[in-house]
Amino acid sequence: MAVSVRDVADDAGVSVGTVSNVLNRPEKVAADTVARVQASIARLGFVRNDAARQLRAGRSRTIGLVVLDLRNPFFTEVARGAEERAAEHGLSVLVANSDEKHDREATHLDLFEEQRVFGVLVTPVAENLPRLSRMRDRGIPTVLVDRESHDPTFASVAVDDVEGGRIAAEHLLAQGRRRLAFVGGPVAICQVSDRLAGAEAAVAAAGGMLEFIGTDALTVDEGRRAGRSILNRPAASRPDAVFAANDLIALGMLQSLVMTGDVRVPDDIALIGYDDIDFSAAAVIPLSSVRQPAALIGSNAVDLLLELQQGSVLQRQHIVFQPELVVRASTVGV
Repeated sequence: MAVSVRDVADDAGVSVGTVSNVLNRPEKVAADTVARVQASIARLGFVRNDAARQLRAGRSRTIGLVVLDLRNPFFTEVARGAEERAAEHGLSVLVANSDEKHDREATHLDLFEEQRVFGVLVTPVAENLPRLSRMRDRGIPTVLVDRESHDPTFASVAVDDVEGGRIAAEHLLAQGRRRLAFVGGPVAICQVSDRLAGAEAAVAAAGGMLEFIGTDALTVDEGRRAGRSILNRPAASRPDAVFAANDLIALGMLQSLVMTGDVRVPDDIALIGYDDIDFSAAAVIPLSSVRQPAALIGSNAVDLLLELQQGSVLQRQHIVFQPELVVRASTVGV
């Protein structure tokens, strides 16, 4: 049975109010009384219930973070950046994985709302702004993460993914590639559609066409599947360059392409990913990628949340980082 504040008070021979003061305002209690109460706490093994205390105060000290896929190291870095900044303000971050599923995202948001979290950071699966608006209207500030808000009433922190798609395609075109393909999906995910749009614009400006090869998820397995589908084609009908929607897709494709020995990367097919996760540079053929400042995205999202909570920033503030092209052997050889 859990030890209560009353148990501590009885053991120390003081009132419940005195125990509460020792826990929350020890400067108001005589030093010998503080020592006696602390001795009772240690002897009985009392653990304070901060969650209950915070809920009584109307707000917890926890930030809820919902990301698309925790298997993707990009989101792990976003979470790390958020945690480090939150810790500076005495807050913790509870990370939840939607796994790119609407129902799972909704379940996490419902749970965070029930827990009256300090605020929510979320990378929405798709347009779910009515649900987020309802939560915000109930007093839980919300910041969109890795997603530029198309609703001016939401604060957001993101990278310009249209620009990222453009510079990836332009890099492939600059290497003399003309049969370009974009691999990724579902396109309902805003980041995928924005990266595709940027690549399409760059290829159209060069007078070419961009093939779209859809995937069911942004995973290594889906990258392998896409790679196998390309290998099953006659060599003349294969793309000579692939822009993958993220590095996990690109790494799966790289594995499929090089394991057969029939395709040389980048000689036959140049390959570029997106996010620049650590594994990209460590691949057997180091992977070119479009870098996002993942940890900065997380820390800036917490900064915005704190300002929203304090009422010192307009809801519509948006932070947009510019992507950076990182060139490695998968597109330019060695």
